[in-house]
Amino acid sequence: MALVRVTPSLLRIAFCLKLIWSILLLAPSCKAQTVDVSGAYQCTQVKMDGKVADCNAAPLILKTDGHFELRGWEGTYLVDGQWVQLSDALTKARARIEPGHKIVLRFYGKKGWAEMTYERRVAELGKKSLS
Repeated sequence: MALVRVTPSLLRIAFCLKLIWSILLLAPSCKAQTVDVSGAYQCTQVKMDGKVADCNAAPLILKTDGHFELRGWEGTYLVDGQWVQLSDALTKARARIEPGHKIVLRFYGKKGWAEMTYERRVAELGKKSLS
């Protein structure tokens, strides 16, 4: 039977391992923060063939339950970092989240690539108009 000689450095290593193990076991699990993007977004501009124009398309509605509506297209959405992934049974699209409550949806349409910028209007308390 071999005897192990306990040295101060071995005790420090054992203490550190026990401390790390207890921190891992007792630390609460952290959930990733998600951005709340739910709300109604108005189309403010569209870019096609390098030309920018005003947009009056139907609004993009992101519901709090994870569902969306856009011109009769309905499905679910998921926020993944700086992207909103829109999908239904057959189609998937990805829109970029930008500062100022904006979502930019890029897609390939009949006339080629198009980029639509949707902006959420936020009402301030005490004001009747949206800004």
